[in-house]
Amino acid sequence: MLDTNNMAFRPHRYFLLFAGTCLAVSCTQEQPHSVSELMDNPRLLEATVVRCAANRAELKYTEQCVNAREASDRLAVRENEANRKELEAESERKRDALRRSREAAVEARRRAEEAERLRQESDYLSQFEALPPSEQRVDPPPVTPTSPAATPDAASDEPELPAAAEDASLDDVREELRRRQQAQEQ
Repeated sequence: MLDTNNMAFRPHRYFLLFAGTCLAVSCTQEQPHSVSELMDNPRLLEATVVRCAANRAELKYTEQCVNAREASDRLAVRENEANRKELEAESERKRDALRRSREAAVEARRRAEEAERLRQESDYLSQFEALPPSEQRVDPPPVTPTSPAATPDAASDEPELPAAAEDASLDDVREELRRRQQAQEQ
């Protein structure tokens, strides 16, 4: 029932059909890669761009070269956007640092002014009496003028100021006040 002549012819027919298909596939042009494929594969994109640049006159408007240019443009935009965001973040960090340094300078200036005000106040008060410790600072009690002539029987623990106190310099007054304070502590 089997025809032997027909069987011998079949393998040649399949071979010819296979060879024809291979020839048809090899003769067709390569399918162009999409923009997303080129963006995902940097080596493929670079090879395509180089091939298009090498034969620019013939390949400039082919689908493959147009897709390669579009992928290159999109990658450049993506890179520029990333650089812009990075620069904006760096600028924000610099603005914050500048703002903090200005605030620190203002605070330092305020503290220096307060310290100078306290020093001047201490200098002024030290001319009249011994200063209490800084943590127990209170307003000085009112000074009542007393003279040895008004109270001759009153004994004073404090030494008297020199007679030429009006002519004495500020340093002499401060030195006298220091000596009085040391005498009271002992």
